[in-house]
Amino acid sequence: MQTNYILSSYIENAIEYAEYEKLDDGSYCGKIPLCKGVIAFGANLAETSRLLRSTLEDWVLLGLRLSHDLPVINGIDLNVKIEMEKYETV
Repeated sequence: MQTNYILSSYIENAIEYAEYEKLDDGSYCGKIPLCKGVIAFGANLAETSRLLRSTLEDWVLLGLRLSHDLPVINGIDLNVKIEMEKYETV
């Protein structure tokens, strides 16, 4: 039985939109255009990919913590707002 976690699925789907570019100095730049500000630089493609995933994870967690509107990616919406019922003492 496989368990799917929404946060993991969101990360995996967002990574599919990653774009990489080899820079003039031989290093790489990676970014995810759907996720504004998610960018990473590395000495090689593997390092850039690893750093981009880490940056994305931090970006998502911070966005959730600060209640930022995150992009809906492949139907995964992390922007569900939870309404708390008022607690009345007895």
